[in-house]
Amino acid sequence: MISATDNVDRSCSALEKLAPRTVSYEEQSAALREQLASVYQSQEEWIKAAQTLAGIDLESGMRLIDPEYKLGMYVRIAMLYLEEEDVVGAETFIKRASSLLSSCTNEELELQYKGCYARLLDSKRRFLEAATRYFELSQVGHKVIGGRRIEEEDVMKALSAAITCAILASAGPQRSRMLATLYKDERTSKLPVLRPFLEKVYMERILKAEEVDKFAQSLAPHQLARLGDGSTVLERSVMEHNLEAASKLYSRIYISELAALLGISDCNKIEKAAGKMISESRLKGTLDQVDGLLTFGQDPNPLEVKDHEIENLCRTADSALNNAIARGLALS
Repeated sequence: MISATDNVDRSCSALEKLAPRTVSYEEQSAALREQLASVYQSQEEWIKAAQTLAGIDLESGMRLIDPEYKLGMYVRIAMLYLEEEDVVGAETFIKRASSLLSSCTNEELELQYKGCYARLLDSKRRFLEAATRYFELSQVGHKVIGGRRIEEEDVMKALSAAITCAILASAGPQRSRMLATLYKDERTSKLPVLRPFLEKVYMERILKAEEVDKFAQSLAPHQLARLGDGSTVLERSVMEHNLEAASKLYSRIYISELAALLGISDCNKIEKAAGKMISESRLKGTLDQVDGLLTFGQDPNPLEVKDHEIENLCRTADSALNNAIARGLALS
């Protein structure tokens, strides 16, 4: 009985012998590489499988290659790289696939491409775009594509992925619109774990630590990756969401008080997040770093602020003078 290891060794040996004359035996070499890649794939050797398929010369001028075959091969290679979280490798081949998509009439291949592209956006942490793509995939319905019926399980996986990515996306108007679309989708009622969390995010309620921890259990490794400042993607997303939620509850609040409310020990994290959101026009408000005060709402007119300060000063001086007169301390 021939083992998988024997098959790998024989295929590798055959490819080595063909290497000097690959131009003359392109079809045979391609067939061997496909077989070898399938063996690597069955063993979950994703990178080896991808590199083996990438060795096929799909731009050869020596033989006529069907564009759909090239498209399918590029998508397959990209998917293999994504299994190993190799975003650079995946992006290289999905870009090559993109140039062939316009002439594709194969619905199954087109669907595979869309699924791969959504995963690539997800892996690159372009969560809002990924959420849009996943949501589009979830609307395929129960069609029969390429002789295979799209099952409800596949549709719900795409919908779940769309919700997860929308929650992880940076706070702002576009994210709010995406969350509204997902929340109003009746199918989310079939997601007992994600639905309650989605509801709190959509309703702009402050998220508690235990709720966030429960949601984190469903995330992929790249969605829990550390950012440059040491925080995770999820921590950044929750911080920004809670700042938006706080802006609906308070007109102004001291950062130290907000930190206690959100269960965060480092006030600097809140200050940096708020400052960034305000500068990017994703949060309306002003930040007083001296007093550690966060004021929510439209930026006030500088002249109105100055007038208000002068008015308060005059009232304070008038009140002090009246008190002094009442106590007989007024100067003549």
